[in-house]
Amino acid sequence: MAHIVLTYEDNRLASSLFGQFDEHLALLEQKLGVDARARGNKVEIRGTQAASEQARRALDHLYERLQRGSEIGQKDVDGAVRMAIAQDDQLILPTLEKKGRMSLAQISTRRRTIHARTPTQDAYMRAMDRAELVLGVGPAGTGKTYLAVAHAAMLLERGQVDRIILSRPAVEAGERLGFLPGDMKEKVDPYLRPLYDALYDMIPAEKVERALAAGAIEIAPLAFMRGRTLANAAVILDEAQNTTAMQMKMFLTRLGENARMVVTGDPSQIDLPPGQKSGLVEALRVLVGVPNVVTVRFEAKDVVRHPLVQAIVEAYEEDATRHRAPTIPLDS
Repeated sequence: MAHIVLTYEDNRLASSLFGQFDEHLALLEQKLGVDARARGNKVEIRGTQAASEQARRALDHLYERLQRGSEIGQKDVDGAVRMAIAQDDQLILPTLEKKGRMSLAQISTRRRTIHARTPTQDAYMRAMDRAELVLGVGPAGTGKTYLAVAHAAMLLERGQVDRIILSRPAVEAGERLGFLPGDMKEKVDPYLRPLYDALYDMIPAEKVERALAAGAIEIAPLAFMRGRTLANAAVILDEAQNTTAMQMKMFLTRLGENARMVVTGDPSQIDLPPGQKSGLVEALRVLVGVPNVVTVRFEAKDVVRHPLVQAIVEAYEEDATRHRAPTIPLDS
């Protein structure tokens, strides 16, 4: 068993680090199986050598964030713990040294700074920095769309692109919406609401409204992309599993000069009519090995929305595995 004592100079920041009624330390204990007790600006950690070191790295990383003026909550503690564990699991990231401090990928907008909370999120954020086309695929709750919109907002704020274009295929997820009243924007808004939600999280509402009016931010259904060349733009296609093969090819070939494109989707939640091939599934096969195209695959363990969501995703995956048709070997 190891015994580590950590001292943090700023009492106010130490209090924020430990959390109200030491709730952050309690989460640390739950996730790592250590005993963490705060005394003033100090915390004593007891547990296995590996778990104690993981706790130390997580706390030191969170304290550095507090020193830079960030606020932290339970989700940040959970993310720091995941990344600390990843180091010992040999999931070494580009800026992570196994014995060093954690330096996680981040996206900074005027409204907030977002830090990677899983190794896959870290890889995804770095891929968006370096590649012109990124495919982010995996289950709900992993942050695929949210991080893509945040990255687009950051590029727009920095002047690296002139506009943001957000798109989704207008496919009903099982229910019939019927005739929708209003103009075109009002008709398609129900399909695109998740993109709006992420956008308002990154940029103040009044600036979003001005950008929408000026055309610096455009939110449109996929059908409106045909015939266009999208240059000097950050382009996001969400729910791409519901594109047809022809739609996906059409969308990908809209990429113009100085443009960045992110395609997100979950191949396990296809709402296309039976027999219709998903454009996302085909793209994942066709684009293997194409330069400047990066595919990042999220898994159930990357779910960050709510602990129950991860359990639900895993339960469905296990059920699908149990009921998958057995493979019949061919006669030689």
